[in-house]
Amino acid sequence: VEKQPADMDFSGTWKVYSEENLDEFLKIIGAPEIVIKMRKDMKPVIVIDQKGKDFTYTMKTPFYSRVNSFTVGKESEISSVDGRKLKCTVREENGKLISETDRFTSVREIQGDEMIETTTAGSVTFISRSKRA
Repeated sequence: VEKQPADMDFSGTWKVYSEENLDEFLKIIGAPEIVIKMRKDMKPVIVIDQKGKDFTYTMKTPFYSRVNSFTVGKESEISSVDGRKLKCTVREENGKLISETDRFTSVREIQGDEMIETTTAGSVTFISRSKRA
């Protein structure tokens, strides 16, 4: 049985409190204007259920709830912020979760009591910070 490194425990409910470059990121990945407007004014709550290498990731806002499931090391299909389906491969590196699609690369890590997600698309880097709720 593979042991999870302690810093790989992403399970729980996370409240996003800071989002940098959200507009630019949504524009560069082609999200519709209405999605950009709606997303700008709200900070989502993220619920992560981690069982070993299997993850269920739910993003909740007052307008929608989006659920994605993935397994570390396997290709899966995820819904992007505008609802489009993307092929995604998630790998684990030094306690970080790295998700790659053909449109962006995202690195999620836990630092102290924060979860930080850094997503890069083209020249734009979107940074989302959250704390356990």
